[in-house]
Amino acid sequence: MKTLRIVVIGAGAIGREHIERIQAKMANAAVVAVCDINADNAQLMADKWGVRIEPDMHAVIAAPDVDAVVVACYDPAHAEAVLHCIAAGKPVFCEKPMATTQEDCRAIVDAEMAFGRKLVQVGFQRRYDKGYLQLKEILSSREFGAPLLVHCAHRNASVADNYDTSYAVYSTAIHEIDAIHWLIDDEYVSAQVIIPGSTRHTRPDFLKDPQLMILRTAKGVVIDIEVFVNCRYGYDIQCEICCEDAIIKLPEPSFPAVRKDAMLTVALETDWKQRFIEAYDVEFEDWVSSTLRGEVNGPTAWDGYVAAVTADALVRSQTTGEVVDIATGKTPEFYA
Repeated sequence: MKTLRIVVIGAGAIGREHIERIQAKMANAAVVAVCDINADNAQLMADKWGVRIEPDMHAVIAAPDVDAVVVACYDPAHAEAVLHCIAAGKPVFCEKPMATTQEDCRAIVDAEMAFGRKLVQVGFQRRYDKGYLQLKEILSSREFGAPLLVHCAHRNASVADNYDTSYAVYSTAIHEIDAIHWLIDDEYVSAQVIIPGSTRHTRPDFLKDPQLMILRTAKGVVIDIEVFVNCRYGYDIQCEICCEDAIIKLPEPSFPAVRKDAMLTVALETDWKQRFIEAYDVEFEDWVSSTLRGEVNGPTAWDGYVAAVTADALVRSQTTGEVVDIATGKTPEFYA
């Protein structure tokens, strides 16, 4: 069996997660090198897994013993890394966001189409979550009619001090943006953000929290996304789809119910790694096996571009509260 030889660019929190996953769980993949501007991060992974440290991102992408690349570095560096992967003809898994501007995302799309073969997969792991896959199967059957309304919530107990108002879109709601686009197979046409009074658990001058984001689609579906990143009680992901003949709800994570002291309690998730750990595993299994076959079967560069255009529209509306038009254009035949 061929082994996919991988370099991981970025050995911070999510990069370490992926290195651990590949080294400990993937029978047909191995990390051969790590590249990070933070020498301590790279050394930690080198010491634990015996991989070599490469200080030059461009050189290691082109290295003959590297078959594929995982980009998990600082978000603004994603575009440069992905574009170099395309130029070198190397398959690349890029953590979300694919790039931090829609212009850079479009440049990646154009470069990939010019290369003539799909190389880029974007890390939208919800498409690999069992509950979301069940929703997709139900909606694809059309048994309950067309979707009309979608209600989503993305709640965190708290966030880091550097998390600002725009992060609620670029770092948090970006998952819902991609997941709903995939679930209902429809194109976004407008975006609006409504911001109520902020919770006392945040700094209102730095982070408006919570936020209500509203998207409309070409087929008339209305989507509302509640983002509340200082909810205090846990990590809570909700999705409910109102169809013509039924309401379909994302299943809750399964925890035992406990009866004690005259109370019935059920535990809740506390962080994203716990909630989506299995989805990440399935995602990487699919990426590795697809890459070994010369295929891309997960979220594409075009999906990354659609998410970026939509996110930019939402961020513009955060400031004005007005409805902002979304125009991604027709999906290229290359990605259809």
